[in-house]
Amino acid sequence: MLAPAVVAAAVVLGLAVMAWAARGRRAFGTVEERATYAALHQASLAAPALRTGLNAPSAATSARHLRALLASPAVTLTDTESLLVWEGAGEVHAITALRHARSALSSGRPSVTGDLVCGDPDCPVRAGVVAPLVLDERVVGTVGAYGPSASAGLVSAVGEVARWVSGQLELAELDESRSRLAEAQVRALRAQISPHFIFNALTAIASFVRTDPERARELLLDFADFTRYSSRTHGQYTTLAEELRSIDRYLLLEKARFGDRLQVVLRVAPEVLPVAVPYLCLQPLVENAVQHGLERGGGSGTVTVVAEDDGGLCRITVEDDGAGSDPERVRQVLAGTAEDAAGHASIGLANVDARLRAVYGDEHGLVVETALGAGTKVTVRVPKFSAGVRAAS
Repeated sequence: MLAPAVVAAAVVLGLAVMAWAARGRRAFGTVEERATYAALHQASLAAPALRTGLNAPSAATSARHLRALLASPAVTLTDTESLLVWEGAGEVHAITALRHARSALSSGRPSVTGDLVCGDPDCPVRAGVVAPLVLDERVVGTVGAYGPSASAGLVSAVGEVARWVSGQLELAELDESRSRLAEAQVRALRAQISPHFIFNALTAIASFVRTDPERARELLLDFADFTRYSSRTHGQYTTLAEELRSIDRYLLLEKARFGDRLQVVLRVAPEVLPVAVPYLCLQPLVENAVQHGLERGGGSGTVTVVAEDDGGLCRITVEDDGAGSDPERVRQVLAGTAEDAAGHASIGLANVDARLRAVYGDEHGLVVETALGAGTKVTVRVPKFSAGVRAAS
């Protein structure tokens, strides 16, 4: 749940935008309208840098917009240990800025500094207001405004700006935690590449070394391509074409092992190949289909993979005609409540479902159709275009 600072900032900005939109096409004619637009504009310019976290580069980029927002001669941003930026006039006072911030850092409340003196009689900096930046009840830094005096209005304005900046930093932390979670989930999938599959694939390749050296060579290259893709370390997203290419290598290796006991059907619409999808979002589904597909008919079965255009969506289905599963059991696996969900297939399904929901929303989670003795069909529906979803180059 977002902190009140984030919600309050969003509400304030949203109301301002709604007020502006309600006026239709009429030009900004009043002082209030122009001030509202200017404040929103400066806030929108400062936000992208702050969404990367509190550091020297983000402080340097955002400070000039915060200074315009506060209409102050100078603005500072600090973390808990250092001055990140002094933006504006009176830079001679920067040497004491961190000392001024100590009170706000330790108390968690705004502090006022007066009677600042320097050798320049024209220096506009004579007083300052410093307010803490707070995330989850932790003071992580300060924002300060310096000018001729520290009026009550400036104290209030700096406090509001500090709350807004804190909200942006909280969103940055949320983005970072989501990114770390996504990376951890991908690492978990990589770690789950079954040692049995690797052993069996290499054994199958070795069986052709003498009888069919050329096929052994091709399979070894397929194995190298598969492992290279499955162990890559860059990018949360890939193209559907790359994901399907890796799946094709996997199925070729399994076909070499099982021969005619495993039948594979691939139907892919060319227009969906460039669609960006989460990395390793289909491979666990195909692995699961192979395992289940070979449980039927004395260890034989068919796996069908279809990728097709569905308007603004790309629809991918992975189906097997194997033993099927208890629908309630599948529901528990996806919900993370299955008592024996430690199995590779279970973890893979839950992992993919969670990642799809995190990226696209709950309406894009896995749809699993199954019943005991009736096989399993898993459907993935992803938008062809989604903000922030871009295949790694």
